Amino acid sequence: MKLFAASVSLGALALASCASQPATVAQAPAMAPAPATAADAGPEEFPATVEGARAFVAAAEADLFDFSSIAQKASWVNSTHITDETDALNAYFGTIATEKGVKYAKAAARYAAIPGLDFDTQRKLNILRGALTLAAPSTPGAAAELNTISTRLASTYGKGRATLRGKPITGDDVEAAMGTNRNPAELAEMWQSWHENVGRPMRADYARMVEIANQGAKELGYDDTGAMWRSQYDMTPQQFSAMYDRLWAEVKPLYDQLHCYTRTKLNQKYGNRVQPDSGPIRADLLGNMWAQEWGNIYDVVAPKGAGDIGYDVTDLLVAKKKTPTDMVRIGEGFYTSLGLAPLPATFYQRSQITRPVGREVICHASAWDLDNKDDLRIKMCTKVNGDDFVTIHHELGHNYYQRAYNKQPYLYLNGANDGFHEAIGDFVALSITPEYLTQIGLLDRSKVPSADKDTGLLLRQAMDKVAFLPFGLMVDKWRWGVFDGSTPPANYNASWVALKQQYQGVAPPVPRSEADFDPGAKFHIPGNTPYARYFLARLLQFQMYKAACDMAGWKGPLHRCSFYGNKQVGARLNAMLEMGASRPWPDALEAFTGTREISGKPMLEYFAPLSAWLAQQNAGKRCGW
Repeated sequence: MKLFAASVSLGALALASCASQPATVAQAPAMAPAPATAADAGPEEFPATVEGARAFVAAAEADLFDFSSIAQKASWVNSTHITDETDALNAYFGTIATEKGVKYAKAAARYAAIPGLDFDTQRKLNILRGALTLAAPSTPGAAAELNTISTRLASTYGKGRATLRGKPITGDDVEAAMGTNRNPAELAEMWQSWHENVGRPMRADYARMVEIANQGAKELGYDDTGAMWRSQYDMTPQQFSAMYDRLWAEVKPLYDQLHCYTRTKLNQKYGNRVQPDSGPIRADLLGNMWAQEWGNIYDVVAPKGAGDIGYDVTDLLVAKKKTPTDMVRIGEGFYTSLGLAPLPATFYQRSQITRPVGREVICHASAWDLDNKDDLRIKMCTKVNGDDFVTIHHELGHNYYQRAYNKQPYLYLNGANDGFHEAIGDFVALSITPEYLTQIGLLDRSKVPSADKDTGLLLRQAMDKVAFLPFGLMVDKWRWGVFDGSTPPANYNASWVALKQQYQGVAPPVPRSEADFDPGAKFHIPGNTPYARYFLARLLQFQMYKAACDMAGWKGPLHRCSFYGNKQVGARLNAMLEMGASRPWPDALEAFTGTREISGKPMLEYFAPLSAWLAQQNAGKRCGW
């Protein structure tokens, strides 16, 4: 889920922000020249010396801090009330932000070559150089065109509709329906209509956007936009790609076992005509529009006996008559139980917690910091169900991270890396265990599942956490190929389908062609949100969860641990969060977990009992695809 922080990512502010909301504006509006900033200053003001570089950074931070607040407000208004006017407003500020970002990035690249720079100046210059999500080249009009296209792409997504039984259905409603519908024909209809109504119209715009952004990345000294993205992890793009592949190799055997078992269960339910017992899984049968998380079909795969864990979070919330706002307050209560301060009162006054009536909005869940201080908000179209209960815990993790580092200098107002920002709420959400549900009064203690239900508890968790891994990996694998030219526009869709089959072992329910643009049906593609962060977060969250459970002195099975109410965990967590982006991410990881390397091993430890059980279930089966 996307976060919005008025922070270092001036380009993430410009392009990611404006890409988060739909727009239909054909051209960016004409605008007055931006006032002179540090990026426009001549060498006499900021000479090519250590002191000059330090002064340049200070001036840039002051300028960006002031600009980010008004730009964020424009982005918020556009996301929560989509009109031609708010589209134009957002594109206006997005254009300014992109132009600022390009100027600062180019100037930072020059100053970064000065010998003898102190750590903070060097780090901030590197952050400035790589802050853009999409970089516009210096060609006149390029920034405006890039922002106009980005806004239009997101607009197409936000206003998109699928059909169910021939009737239009909104994006958030079709996501919910994909999780509960078990009719193969209707699932195929929803899948196909969403992908074609939303994705297809984006194709030409996306190709043009890539062309412009790559020109901008090259002006900044990067090979392409994908290389620019991979440069933001305190390592080279090549080192990052190697780490990415290493991590996947660690966890792939567990995914392969889950895939094999799930395919068998779907075959038993639907038969060979719908889902054969070998080869890839039909994507629309997995309970999610993108086959990225499979927990919604747990009822299909649950083992007899152990699979009935005795409760359903959705049912618990409904039985207790919880409202969406109640759910948010419960999520906040987890963080305050760790000793962290409550959210400001304005959070509940200003957040979009449910879909408003009578206007178009972006429902994709996101967390916002509008003033680099304490104007924290979430934007959701919350439904009373277990999925959104988890999502709330996740989004509040972003907000608590944003507030923890708000005393840092502007360029450090961010996570240690973007995977950290995603992992914080996720590792807290791992603590939504039966014990936690009893502690907050949702589950009667007499109904806590016994140890013989552990297989079911782990399988239910794996259907989301493990199933996501290859999808989290392949989204940016696809984009990196698009950006470096190895996947040209003529092969956009074929490459997407092939990568989904290669990594996920899933296939579309209907034939696809290059008339389609299936990547555009996933929010983060038109939204221009780098996706490697989500893959990293799936692994980081288990490292952080294990560290928290160890701190809390937990002695039972790892998957049963809840550290709710543990102030020691909260203090150690806040110490890491307060660091923001001020240190390389291994330093931040070590501060909380004691280790400096991301690893898949804690996830494997968490799921070890399930892994052994899956191997028994799959014995004699034709696994793989």
